[in-house]
Amino acid sequence: MKKILMVLTNASKIDDEHETGLWLSEFAEPYEEFTNQGFEVDVASLKGGRIPLDPNSLDDENVETWKGITKELDQTLVLSQLNVNEYHGIFLPGGHGTMFDLPDSPELKEALAHFAENNKAIGAVCHGPAGFTGTKLSNGKFLVDGISMTGFTNEEEQQTGLDSLMPFLLETRLREQGAQFEKSEAWSEHVITDGKFVTGQNPQSSQVTAEAFVKVLS
Repeated sequence: MKKILMVLTNASKIDDEHETGLWLSEFAEPYEEFTNQGFEVDVASLKGGRIPLDPNSLDDENVETWKGITKELDQTLVLSQLNVNEYHGIFLPGGHGTMFDLPDSPELKEALAHFAENNKAIGAVCHGPAGFTGTKLSNGKFLVDGISMTGFTNEEEQQTGLDSLMPFLLETRLREQGAQFEKSEAWSEHVITDGKFVTGQNPQSSQVTAEAFVKVLS
């Protein structure tokens, strides 16, 4: 059975006035899709343990039906303790929390480089690609250099009203590191597949991104 590693944020605050964390649907929809398609899924984070959920993501009408899935968030594995050789793909869901802890993680950078250099599937949705930023391959190139991809856009960030509180703007940073960033209308479903790289633009894109990721793995 093929295994997928999902890596989530542990960050729970933007500042003292703004709680954040994982955007629930960006985890739940892909997790459900992966397991329904017969994949084994391990759920990890940088520190392990319970994952904070962005309060704004709990308004989703499917929260009740995801009760079984959210149990996976009570006790996540510690990324640094896992053997990445066991996995066929890695997937990073979003939520603003990812902007604060994933970009600075040496363990995540090392894992992503492994997946890229062994031609394994790499996926992310919305703010998940924050985890790609700053990651370099053994040849010195940025992970995203030359990759056609998408993610949460500057326009969408400005519309959340949180753009001034972010450590960087995701679209801008990905472009700076060589990504061929492609976007659709704000808040519209949009997914890009480039080889083994699969990315979705926003929460509305979680399901189609998961389906595209499964295609790449199959």
